[in-house]
Amino acid sequence: MDGGSTPARRATSADVARLAGVSRTTVSFVLNDTPAQSISAETRRRVLDAAHSLFYAPSAEARALSSGRSTSVLLYLPPAGSLSEDIGVIIERLSVLFEEAGLSMVIHAWTRRPATHVWSSVTPAAVLAWDLADDDAQRMRRNGVRGVVSWTGSDSMGRWITGPREEDIARVQVGRLRAAGHEHLGYAVTGGDHMHGVSQWRYAVLRRECEAQGLPEPRLLPVPADPRGAAEVLRAWRAEDPGASGVCAHDTTAALAVLAGMRALGWSAPRDLGIVGVNDSPAAALADPPLTMVALDADVTARHIVAVITALVRGEPEPPAPPTGGASIVDRESV
Repeated sequence: MDGGSTPARRATSADVARLAGVSRTTVSFVLNDTPAQSISAETRRRVLDAAHSLFYAPSAEARALSSGRSTSVLLYLPPAGSLSEDIGVIIERLSVLFEEAGLSMVIHAWTRRPATHVWSSVTPAAVLAWDLADDDAQRMRRNGVRGVVSWTGSDSMGRWITGPREEDIARVQVGRLRAAGHEHLGYAVTGGDHMHGVSQWRYAVLRRECEAQGLPEPRLLPVPADPRGAAEVLRAWRAEDPGASGVCAHDTTAALAVLAGMRALGWSAPRDLGIVGVNDSPAAALADPPLTMVALDADVTARHIVAVITALVRGEPEPPAPPTGGASIVDRESV
């Protein structure tokens, strides 16, 4: 730090009052547009000018203290390995929709600290976490967090995301492969810990969907993200099931790993294997061949999340869940 310099300090309502020559109560009345207050136009102008010149913005914590109610929604992100291509799009929509609902979203990256330690430092009105133990959720509610929901937990939101939303994905993915004549399917997933969290329940839903469509149980394909390793997995699968012909890839990365393994074997898509991935991305369109993918309507998920949290914060009944997650097929050349 340069000699004599001091770190910048956030302006307070007392600073605004001092510059405008009024009381802090008057500042509060003006900035909160409090009705039924006889404040002259000149005084109002001085307060607004002072706030503008000081770059004053009331903190969420201060608003919560003054109103007795927080308007912050803590979004506690999942571990990096659980992030999918659509999460970023959903987060963008959430930010806009929460603002329209009068709530502000605070994002916290995943850490090894328990979720209860993270939320207690933010004092939110609601918490949206990746997965929450039931006792953690109850602890938050007992301490004043009015809306507690999870992406994949046992609450209504988690049940919808891992249930009807995931079933919609499986229906479209399996249906597209079956329409192309593929009946012996595999589920390809990458990563060091292949079957964790989302992978486990996606595979379970795929198995149920194959059964519902009269197909054999899909083969689990833990595909390494390298051509030789992926080739070994595919070769072993074909050796055990000569009819193997279609791959339900967990995401773009898994689909690309399958393509790499196929090239190492001298195979090509869709001649030797048809591939359909989940969560469409620019990388899928740039693959060779371009990958057929299941796309999700992020707005469906984001609007349901905001509707549920808004209802909980207001003490209202939760809205009914959408019947589907808005899944659709993006046809390219891998099927």
